[in-house]
Amino acid sequence: MSFLQYAVWGAWLISLGAYLGGVLHFEGLQIGSFFATMGIASLFMPAVMGIIADRWVPAQKVLGGCHIAAALLLLAAAPQTGYAQLYPFMLLSVMFYMPTIALSNSVAYNALSLSGVDAVRAFPPIRVWGTVGFICAMVAVDLLGFAATAGQLYLSAALGLTLGVYAFTLPTCAVSRSMRQKSWVEILGLQAFSLFRQKKMALFFIFSMLLGMSLQITNAFGNTYLTNYFGSIPEYQGTFGVEHANILIALSQLSETLCILLIPFFMSRFGIKKVMLIAMLAWVFRFGLLGAGNPSGGVWMLILSMLVYGVAFDFFNISGSLFVEQATDSAIRSSAQGVFMIMTNGFGALIGSYAAGAVVDACGWPLAWYVFSGCSMMVAVVFAAAFKA
Repeated sequence: MSFLQYAVWGAWLISLGAYLGGVLHFEGLQIGSFFATMGIASLFMPAVMGIIADRWVPAQKVLGGCHIAAALLLLAAAPQTGYAQLYPFMLLSVMFYMPTIALSNSVAYNALSLSGVDAVRAFPPIRVWGTVGFICAMVAVDLLGFAATAGQLYLSAALGLTLGVYAFTLPTCAVSRSMRQKSWVEILGLQAFSLFRQKKMALFFIFSMLLGMSLQITNAFGNTYLTNYFGSIPEYQGTFGVEHANILIALSQLSETLCILLIPFFMSRFGIKKVMLIAMLAWVFRFGLLGAGNPSGGVWMLILSMLVYGVAFDFFNISGSLFVEQATDSAIRSSAQGVFMIMTNGFGALIGSYAAGAVVDACGWPLAWYVFSGCSMMVAVVFAAAFKA
């Protein structure tokens, strides 16, 4: 389940930008809008599907239904070549996919509990298979020649249908009747927004949103930069980075899996402020190295940028989640995690995708990477001055 859950996403998340820009000739703002769909969906769909799974339909069935719906919408999207025709199908597909991330975790925890297994120890090795699935899908798309075609959407749909059917065979998750006694404010986790009254938590969530914006930039434009920008320059045509951009970018996900292991040491030794600052500086280098590197003599800078990604992502995403766990009251802890997701994958992804597209259209490559790097440095400086650990 974990392998397929993230393989569905990995089949198009990194390569879609290259297809939209290089084949369909969409502009930067249009490309950004497709990645903003994840932000739109993350604002409310996980909560809606979570309510359904908690109150009426077992979570494994909601998981299966969402994957099947998302896959069918991808099949409808794949043949479309116009922006007005493609965008609505992708938006609807993402709206059904994004809730499955949380639902798959719930289904996994339930299965482990029914088996009498300690979820704290057993789940992380299972979740790693999600990253493996993401990487395998990326590499498969590259080797099959789907990175610049709609084939990536068909592959993702096939994986989604497979998981959708398989989900109905998973152990049944109980429906919580107690949810019927809770108010909608409690169910939606809105009480956690009271954390914004605390200056420290408000600053943390705001800067988390800014880091969430950074994440969407390379998701949307990393592949199209390597494939379409460098591919249009005779000097770089035929190089590995141009011909197999997905495989090169997959180093980022490999780095991510390794950097997770560093988090306990850094959190205990340096605390959340310094760890978040390390993440912000890593984004500065991530963007700067992308701007300075090239697929020929400068390929080492591109590789280093991919390796830096693990620190840039994990040190704010995973560490931030741990900080929320430690800094909030147990009564609103789950809701607080939801707020963290809304700020990063919701508002951060939404604003970041559109803003990045506008910068790309205005500045072009590689200048846009230096603009992103400079903005990340400004965020780091302000965070260092404003946030008190």
